[in-house]
Amino acid sequence: MSEQSPESDGFDDEGAQALPAYAERVLDVAELIPPGRVLTYGDVAEWLEEGGPRQVGRVMALYGGAVPWWRVVRADGVLLPGHEQRALGHYREEGTPLKQASRAAEGHLPRIDMRRARWDGGDRAEGHT
Repeated sequence: MSEQSPESDGFDDEGAQALPAYAERVLDVAELIPPGRVLTYGDVAEWLEEGGPRQVGRVMALYGGAVPWWRVVRADGVLLPGHEQRALGHYREEGTPLKQASRAAEGHLPRIDMRRARWDGGDRAEGHT
């Protein structure tokens, strides 16, 4: 999914100036998500009333390293492929609710407990996009 690794910040001097307006709005929403909470790609698109989960995912893949990328997730709670351990570290540090993986689960990685971790957007910052 990711051409841009979350390890890099996704920006350089020229890239920051050329950041598409939609991407900037997606990243602004990602920054609003409180620690320990998550929004799905679809939630972000719904918040913006523009685009869809794939467009949000693309923005996060290309530019998400500059924001708390681990807070924008798949709707099924599966950790971002290729970045599972880094994301898991963030989730544990922030106290994000997780579901323990079954022994049959590949890699025995937990999933995000979407019922408990999903942010409802309450207390939205004034002037959000």
